[in-house]
Amino acid sequence: MSTARRAARQRRRRHRLIVGTTVALAAVGVLASLILVLLPDHRTDAASVEVAAGHKAAATPTTDTPTPTVTRTPSGTARPTGSPSVTSGTTSAAARPSATDAGRTTSTSVVPAGRIRPGTTYQGVATEYQAGDGDGACLFGPSDDMMIAAMNTTDYQTSAACGASVLVRAANGASVTVRITNECPLPCAPGQLDLSQQAFAKIADPKAGRIPITWSLVSPATSETISIRYKTGSSQYWCAIQVIGHRNPVARLEVRAGGGWRQLPRTGYDYFLSSDGTGCGGAIRITDLYGEQLTVGALPVRPNVAQPTRLQFARH
Repeated sequence: MSTARRAARQRRRRHRLIVGTTVALAAVGVLASLILVLLPDHRTDAASVEVAAGHKAAATPTTDTPTPTVTRTPSGTARPTGSPSVTSGTTSAAARPSATDAGRTTSTSVVPAGRIRPGTTYQGVATEYQAGDGDGACLFGPSDDMMIAAMNTTDYQTSAACGASVLVRAANGASVTVRITNECPLPCAPGQLDLSQQAFAKIADPKAGRIPITWSLVSPATSETISIRYKTGSSQYWCAIQVIGHRNPVARLEVRAGGGWRQLPRTGYDYFLSSDGTGCGGAIRITDLYGEQLTVGALPVRPNVAQPTRLQFARH
């Protein structure tokens, strides 16, 4: 065979080898692509690449988490919707304590409740009057034991003395504890107490009519608890609120209003007045002259009904 023929045959052999190799490589590529497509949940993302390269990939969430939207609560603080609710230390209007689940705050400071002060002895005179069933200017209603008295106008001081318990001592050493339920107008002088006939008889002969005395404020033992009463005619637009059965004189009454407390003015008939309806039917906070505060939860406006609580001021 000539040299030219051998060279041509070698060229044809090399061509077939190159073509066969190219076809084989192409077939391998197609097969590999098919395998990748058919594999379940295949991934070729950056995370898998990083793992393959020996790096720890960042955690990828397995579920979609929507970005929470922000709403404004009534207090003005932002809170994400859809997130767990958090109960703060404050009490919302919907979760305020009921009349039997009230808060108690104590203080060592005396809060003035008129001219009468604890730990002070006053001098005056005692007179007596026919008190009927015991109802008087304080509008507490009939008295059970008639151990009551009317306070002179000066010390009564726009009903600030209403409900105060007073220990009365006569010169002969006899004494009686009475509750202030009425006002003794002029000519009753400062320091004077007008006792019911039943109470006067405990310390002197009723025929005496008028005797010198000393008296002082006391904080008596009692099994009675406080009640709240709305005056006749009260509604959500106007109301007057009275505290009944309190151990110590009430120095202040406040109602929940606008996220805070609003103090109501006291009337001469021992009701605290909300002339525009603010706080009517809402939570009530009462403070005695020793500074103790009791918070009564929201009560319905039920005129002329004594609504009981399980609350009472501490004894001093």
